[in-house]
Amino acid sequence: MKSSPDLDFEFIDENNKSKGAVLLFHGLTGSTFEMKKYAQHLHSNGFDVFAYCLPGHGEDTGQIRCVRYIDWINFAGYKFKKLKKKYNNVYLGGLCLGAVLALILGQKYKLEVNGIISLSTTLYLDGWTMPWYNFMMPLGLYTLIRYYYTFPEREPYGIKNIKKRRSIQKIMGKNSIAMDNYPLSCVYELLKLSKLARKNMKNVISPILIMHSKEDDLTSIKSAKFVYNNVSSLDKEIFILENSYHLMLYDNDKDFVFDKSVEFLNNLVQKKEVLNYAN
Repeated sequence: MKSSPDLDFEFIDENNKSKGAVLLFHGLTGSTFEMKKYAQHLHSNGFDVFAYCLPGHGEDTGQIRCVRYIDWINFAGYKFKKLKKKYNNVYLGGLCLGAVLALILGQKYKLEVNGIISLSTTLYLDGWTMPWYNFMMPLGLYTLIRYYYTFPEREPYGIKNIKKRRSIQKIMGKNSIAMDNYPLSCVYELLKLSKLARKNMKNVISPILIMHSKEDDLTSIKSAKFVYNNVSSLDKEIFILENSYHLMLYDNDKDFVFDKSVEFLNNLVQKKEVLNYAN
């Protein structure tokens, strides 16, 4: 299963003075585009940052009907292991599907993941815009219909800020940046991935920062609370945002999310330095 290398990015300190690597995963039917400003902020604060289009996303969106959740896991795991060979400290971050993937890697490589930032974690599709299609989910998800049916992205496009929403809406038709619909087949794979993540949540032991919008239109705060209540991490924080929807990296609470993420990562770096000094 191919990804879209033209949309991948790597922000690396040329002087090799970074505090560590941050591997970011984007959301369902999105691309690395939605993570770029966030990544630039992390990089400007001393971290090398990497993001790659997940299988079925980006330029060749026709592949998304063939993608399986294991393809996402294998792809993410490969990128993580590759970075781990170069960096002592590798942190994971993700939005939506990307947050679930970060948690899956935290479960699978629990002693190697140095920290997780989980944004708009989508363990349940129960946001306030979801009920309109729930009546057909049992029929569509578990039959061949899922390979033929899509439902369109619609207002509010995951963004509460109207000006920013209009800007994002204009580019929704550019499939290399974000798809303007959700193929039911990839929703099916997301739900399978989320079920696996919920089942093994206790295996997450890495420090974790969870941020979720109170009015998330795709997935309610039930997802964030499940993560917080079920991880085994001793170092864990959760913040519920009051003025954003699903795409918090572009919404009214953007600055808080950016700054809190840097604060979280810096605290982990400092704790590691103190521990190394003590030893």
